[in-house]
Amino acid sequence: MKDFRIALLPGDGIGTEIINETVKVLDEVSRLAGFSYTGETFSVGAGEYLKNGDALPESVLKQCSECDAILLGAMGLPDVRLPSGIELTPQIDIREQLDLYNGLRPIKLYHESDTPLKGYQAGDIDIMLVRENTEGLFYERKKVADLEADAATDLMHISRKGAERIFRAAFEQALKRRKHVTLVDKANVLPSMAYLRNIFDQIAKEYPAVNTERQYIDAMALFLVQRPEEFDVVVTENMFGDILSDLLAGIVGGMGMAPSADIGDEYAVFQPSHGTAPSIAGQNIANPIATILSAAMMLEWLDTAETRKGAAMIYRAVEIVFEDPACRTSDMGGTVTTAGMAARVISALQAD
Repeated sequence: MKDFRIALLPGDGIGTEIINETVKVLDEVSRLAGFSYTGETFSVGAGEYLKNGDALPESVLKQCSECDAILLGAMGLPDVRLPSGIELTPQIDIREQLDLYNGLRPIKLYHESDTPLKGYQAGDIDIMLVRENTEGLFYERKKVADLEADAATDLMHISRKGAERIFRAAFEQALKRRKHVTLVDKANVLPSMAYLRNIFDQIAKEYPAVNTERQYIDAMALFLVQRPEEFDVVVTENMFGDILSDLLAGIVGGMGMAPSADIGDEYAVFQPSHGTAPSIAGQNIANPIATILSAAMMLEWLDTAETRKGAAMIYRAVEIVFEDPACRTSDMGGTVTTAGMAARVISALQAD
């Protein structure tokens, strides 16, 4: 049996707590599902930058790339900034340097009490947001702004290669789900978005079994609140995806319920969609569920019978835990601790 090597990047703020608890879940799942893994912890993030002047050392990235997968906590701190004035974002650097173009952001409602929307039950909201991760409006993010200039410009970069591969990734997701893909763009105003839509229409012809629709970003923000149950796979540009993923998290309980995967042709990183939350770090109140679900996505991606079994066990365990509306961490109005939530998931694994 292969012993999977998993790079663990706890990062900053609450990152260490949620990774530690997720590892406990993985340890139990590996025992029950019959796979073996070794976690290797590396220092990346704002803390590493303060110590050594580099948030993502090249040697560390190389070691991570030699592992089978990367599980990341959270990175960056509001008060730790580059000379340009922007925050450190080593997690985005990893995406770009490893070409992790396929950003998967699944959103699922586990209990009616967790949504601010009326009339929705567990499972009614189940959306896979597919976000292009390497270009779009993030393309020139490392450009240094002249703060004394009369104007500043960011380039929206859409390449044919980038668009084709993210659309194919979205359609492949749809084939595993409800066979419906929605493109979100701004093709009525921006030439780059008209270009993007044209490529989408071309790729759609390769997947005749999948139904498609096209929505403008402003309308989509409205529809996701009004009728989220109608959407299956949603694919969009980098910045639009960044915004919509937070909106979607808000309708199923918050960022603590939002896992993610950043996948390329060779490498993959799995992490919660939330930030480092330094104001609650070390208090044992952070919600570990997004990280635990990200670990389940990692096991799916490793794609052996045993790891797929482990992923299914985690998904089912989370469903069992959230059937009890009183079992919530503080971000969702409850009193369960970080460690307590992970313990409940482990107990549900054993019960399953």
